[in-house]
Amino acid sequence: MNYGLIGEKLGHSFSREIHEKLGRYPYELREIRKGELDAFMKARDFAGINVTIPYKTDVIPYLDELSDLAREVGAVNTIVNRNGRLSGDNTDVWGLISLIRRMRPDLVGLTVLILGTGGTSRAALAAAKFLGAKKAVRVSRTGKDGAVTYEEAYRDYADAEFLINTTPVGMFPHAGSSPADLSRFPRLLGVVDAIYNPLNTRLLLDAKKLGVPAENGLYMLVAQAMKSAELFTDSPIDPAVTETIYAELLFEKQNIVLIGMPGSGKTTLGRLLSDKLGRTLVDTDEEIIKRAGAPITEIFATKGEDAFRDLESAVIRDVSETGGRILATGGGAILREDNLAALKSNGVLVWLDRPLGDLLPTSDRPLANEKEKIRALYDARRPLYENAADVTIPVRGTPENTALAIWEKLK
Repeated sequence: MNYGLIGEKLGHSFSREIHEKLGRYPYELREIRKGELDAFMKARDFAGINVTIPYKTDVIPYLDELSDLAREVGAVNTIVNRNGRLSGDNTDVWGLISLIRRMRPDLVGLTVLILGTGGTSRAALAAAKFLGAKKAVRVSRTGKDGAVTYEEAYRDYADAEFLINTTPVGMFPHAGSSPADLSRFPRLLGVVDAIYNPLNTRLLLDAKKLGVPAENGLYMLVAQAMKSAELFTDSPIDPAVTETIYAELLFEKQNIVLIGMPGSGKTTLGRLLSDKLGRTLVDTDEEIIKRAGAPITEIFATKGEDAFRDLESAVIRDVSETGGRILATGGGAILREDNLAALKSNGVLVWLDRPLGDLLPTSDRPLANEKEKIRALYDARRPLYENAADVTIPVRGTPENTALAIWEKLK
């Protein structure tokens, strides 16, 4: 192994893609079971590695030297082999500082809650201290290791102004859960979730719903990777490279989710975008038909709309787990809050705003097979599309021109 990442489970990791974008060295992911760590570290058969859950503290006894920062944090995520001597550092701190600074200049005078007590929580403590936090408090279910419990946090730190999640709660493949009830912290000015897969955890979605600025851990991941690469190669990297790689990776990992009225052109535009970007197109209506083994009109006629919506929700939940695709949704996909949360977990929602006069009845859509039905749907759903959308694209002219407008807006 030359350069790479070690951890127990790495199916969620984007690290290889980030380091390969630098083009400086090959980088691999190596899953190591707990019983295998001793042999791996004693062999020292690598030039440089990053370390993730659950080994950020376990690797320390194998190291010949620690940076002052790694010693302060008590956790290591970067190890460099220099002529057989292993040197440990912690670039997570730099990654978190860089991420928080994208949101606000500092944390001076603020009370910061840090969810979790693992290695990343120690990095968060150091970052909060560096950025001038008045107080930084760790929170855990048990309250051990100097942390407070969640109930104590709700009671004693309801005035907290910044929150950093370092727990794995809400991470793929167990997305949908949140480690904390943000409504209990009415003075929050910002929320950071170290999780980056999915791009929007339930915690972040809840924060945004409350109007609180919130960011995932993707920028932190890129920034710490750039710092690790500087240590690996003993050469500086232009800060602009971090911004470029972050923007590229975010675009690559996001789903482009097309929402809008029946007949607004979601499937047609989805195909055009799929061809242009080389991404897989998933049409949720087609997936529903495939799973049900029946056309949508038959599902409505034999089982009713509620049964159709339940199947639609199941399909949306499944197809939203993977990023980097084009999702063309049914007209009613935005009717349920759970659907929106699933679609937004890895997606940017693009509303295709086609004028009412251009929407034509379609025989295969029971709720839009007559002009009057379309008008009623349009009046009822337009506010829902508007509220759900991250981007609004007026549908005018040719499909090719509209697809180009989407591409220009998103890129």
